[in-house]
Amino acid sequence: MIESKNGKPSISLSEYGIKHEKINYQLSPSELHDITLSRGLGKEAASGALVINTGEFTGRSPNDRFIVKDKITEKHIWWGDINIPFESSKFNKLYDKVISYLNEKELYVRDCYACADANYRTDIRVINEYPWSNMFAYNMFIRPTDEELKNFKPDWTVINAPSFMADAAVDGTRQHNFAILDFTRKIALIGGTGYTGEIKKGIFSALNFILPIQKNTLPMHCSANVGKNGESAIFFGLSGTGKTTLSTDASRKLIGDDEHGWNNENCVFNFEGGCYAKVINLTQENEPEIYKAIKKGAILENVVLDENGHVDYTNTSITQNTRVSYPIYHIDNIQAPSIGSNPKNIFFLTADAFGVLPPISKLTPSQAAYHFISGYTAKIAGTEDGIVEPLPSFSACFGAPFMPLHPVTYAEMLSRKMKDSNVNVWLVNTGWTGGSYGVGSRMKLKYTRAMINAVLNGDLGLYNYDDYHIHSVFGVAQPRKCRGVPTPVLSPRATWKNDEDYYKTAFELSNAFRENFKKFESYASEEIRRGGPQRFCM
Repeated sequence: MIESKNGKPSISLSEYGIKHEKINYQLSPSELHDITLSRGLGKEAASGALVINTGEFTGRSPNDRFIVKDKITEKHIWWGDINIPFESSKFNKLYDKVISYLNEKELYVRDCYACADANYRTDIRVINEYPWSNMFAYNMFIRPTDEELKNFKPDWTVINAPSFMADAAVDGTRQHNFAILDFTRKIALIGGTGYTGEIKKGIFSALNFILPIQKNTLPMHCSANVGKNGESAIFFGLSGTGKTTLSTDASRKLIGDDEHGWNNENCVFNFEGGCYAKVINLTQENEPEIYKAIKKGAILENVVLDENGHVDYTNTSITQNTRVSYPIYHIDNIQAPSIGSNPKNIFFLTADAFGVLPPISKLTPSQAAYHFISGYTAKIAGTEDGIVEPLPSFSACFGAPFMPLHPVTYAEMLSRKMKDSNVNVWLVNTGWTGGSYGVGSRMKLKYTRAMINAVLNGDLGLYNYDDYHIHSVFGVAQPRKCRGVPTPVLSPRATWKNDEDYYKTAFELSNAFRENFKKFESYASEEIRRGGPQRFCM
C-alpha cells in the first residue's frame, strides 16, 4: 500500500512478509547514485556515470534459472536443461528465508512497468537489497507518472537479494545463487548474484510465457528501430553480435535495444524503458550514440577506471561482459512512445568465428524459420574457461535461456507474421572474414552498416535474382554487389586464400547446424526442415 510519509510517498510491504520500516520508495536516480557512493558500493566515472562491480557473477547463470512447476506451467513449459523445474513447496520455503533475510535490511522499492503498448502493459514492483540495483530497475523498466502511481497494483514482483546465499542441499537449488519464476504467485525471486541482468531477464522470461498464450503476441529477443518512411526494422542476435550497436543509428529512431513484442496489429513495441549495452572496445567514433549516453544516470558494470576516472573499455580483466545501463531518453533519436508499425525487414545477426557465412544474405521463409530456431553464433577463445578455439553456439530463437515455450512455437508465430506482413529476412555475419578466428579479421562495422543501410534504403531489394549468388553449402542468397562494400568481401570464399580449407570449414559448420537441429526435427514441419544447410559431402 502506497502512503505519504514526511511529504514523500512511502510503501508498506507487509503483504510480502516484510514488516520493518527501512524502505526507500521510488527514489530518484540521483539519490540512488549518491547513496551508492556514500556507502562505498560504487565509484563515479569522469563522465558522471555510476561504476559498480557486480561481484562473483558478471553475467547470467543459466544453470541456476528455475521455473516453478505447477498447474499453470506443467503442460506448457518446454522442460529440460534450459527450463529447469522447481518444486512449489521448496519455492515457498526459500521465499520465506529470503524475506526473513530482507527483514533485517534497508530496502529500495520501485514501481514500474513493462510493455510500451498499453494493451500489454505489465505493472511491476521491484524490491532490492542494493541501491544500485534499484537504479538499474529505474533505467530498464518504463517509468510511471505520479498519477499512475496513486493506485498502483503490481502484476508481478521482483525480489532481489544479491547477498543472500542459498543452501543447495536444503533449498533445492544447484548452488548458492538462483533466479526462480513462480507463475502462480507472480514472483521472480533472485538471490546470491549481483548481476543486474537477472532482474530484467526474469520479467522478460515471464512475458515470453504470457504473451503467446494469453495475447497471441510474439515476444522477441531483439532490438528495433524505425525509419522516416515509418517502416520498422528488427534485429535479432545473441550477446556480442551487434544488436544494440546496429539498431542505434542517428538516421533512424530507436524503438528499443533488447526485448519487444509483435502484436496482431502489425506493431512492434518495446518491453523496456532503457538500454543495456555491452561496452567492450567501445569507442566514440564507432558508437557515438551509446558513448554519449554514458553520463550521470547511467550505470557502468565491471569496467576498469584509471586514476582520473576514465574508463578503459579495452580492459577485460574483470569480464568480457562489461555493460552499461541507461534510460532510453539518454539516446537523442528515439521513438516516443516506443512503438513502431509496419515491420519490413528482419536481420538475424551472428558473429561467425569460422568466417564461412556471407556478411549478408537473404533468406527464404523456410530458411528464416530454420535459422531462427537454430539461433547460431560462435564462442571464441577467452570468452569462457576452457575455450581455446572457435566453437559453434546455438541458442534457439536467439534467446533460449528466456524462452519457456518450445522454440517451434515462437518460430511458427514468426513465420506467420513474416508471411502476413511480407517481411524480408536477412542473415548478417558480424563475425570473421578472410578465415576463421586467429587467421581472418573481424568484419568492419562500416561494411555491416553499409549493407544494412542498403537493405533499409531498398537498394538490395531492387536487384534482380541474377545479382545474387546461392551459397553452395548453406543455400542462402548472397548479393554480388552492395554500395560501400568491396565486392570480394561479399563472398566469404573469395576472402579465403585456400578454397579447400574454406569448404572443409563450411561443411563442418553445416554439420554442427544439422546436429543441433536434431532435437527440433520431430516438432518442425517439412518446410522448416528444408531451410537447413547441405550435408557434409567432401
